[in-house]
Amino acid sequence: MKAFQVNAPHDYRVAEVEEPTAGAGEVLVRVAFAGICGSDMHIIHGDNAFVRFPRITGHEFAGVIDAVGESVTDVAVGDRVCVDPVISCGTCYPCRMNRPNVCSALEVIGVHRNGGFEEFVSVPVANVHKLPEHIGLDAAALVEPYTIAANVLDRMQPHPGDRLLILGAGVIGMTILQMARALGIEEIIVTDVINERLTAAKELGATHVLNSREQEVEKEVLALTQGEGVPLIADAACVPALLPQMLRLASPAGRIGLLGFSVQPSELVQLEVIKKELTLVGSRLNNRKFPEVLRLMENGRLDPLALVSHRLPLSDMPNAIDMLDHRPEEARKVLISIGA
Repeated sequence: MKAFQVNAPHDYRVAEVEEPTAGAGEVLVRVAFAGICGSDMHIIHGDNAFVRFPRITGHEFAGVIDAVGESVTDVAVGDRVCVDPVISCGTCYPCRMNRPNVCSALEVIGVHRNGGFEEFVSVPVANVHKLPEHIGLDAAALVEPYTIAANVLDRMQPHPGDRLLILGAGVIGMTILQMARALGIEEIIVTDVINERLTAAKELGATHVLNSREQEVEKEVLALTQGEGVPLIADAACVPALLPQMLRLASPAGRIGLLGFSVQPSELVQLEVIKKELTLVGSRLNNRKFPEVLRLMENGRLDPLALVSHRLPLSDMPNAIDMLDHRPEEARKVLISIGA
């Protein structure tokens, strides 16, 4: 079968590989669609400390169950499913505290084990979610990035009437924007340095957009909030140097959600945190958010296909990567068709 395999940083290709089988407690999924994520790009660039090469990447995907392993009873061949990439042990402290997304023995499909950029992939049955009838496999492949958005918003605990500031209008910023709108947050400010992304943010429901290269973000945000600052700030830019600005822009009792994996240190002014009693939270992957996102898609409050800018076959993965590396302004979400 064909698969997109990363052999080492900057060494990748579409290759012929052996088809997997469904072991005990697993199902074999015939992949229909898979989305390219920024973390896939980090693996390609050698910026992911968790991956072991060679690796078939891809953690955003959906397909149809082709075979079931021993002891699998909850799903059947032919079921349409999407896949939660978070595999946890169920017994460590975070798992016992209902935080399996930071399990001490965490594995992520597409990082620690082979993922969805292949024609068939075997996954634990506990990680598959059957799809409502009218959710297409293309939309279902994009459930995972919306679970990232749902997770960081849940970690920030929005209150009625809260404003939200999103730094960065890439795919994660856009999913946070859409999820926030679906959850009833009405005033959302989005910043970025690429005007095409800011235009897309307006189309998806941002009430205010700011180009941080062309405008004084702090001045503009404080003017928009009558000097109060913003209760909710989501760092989808993932630039450590922006933390001091976030602390200044947060309102008293504000909550800041951090998503980046950078190892670069951030300057933290303790006075800003203490005098406002700010809450800084990290958010990693998703904590069982797939059912919530599927419900929002089913009732029409989320439209993941509005995020898709390109649909390409698996054979075009190298060209898609080149575009994302060198012409990011051309793309939002790139969806790869594998066995559609």
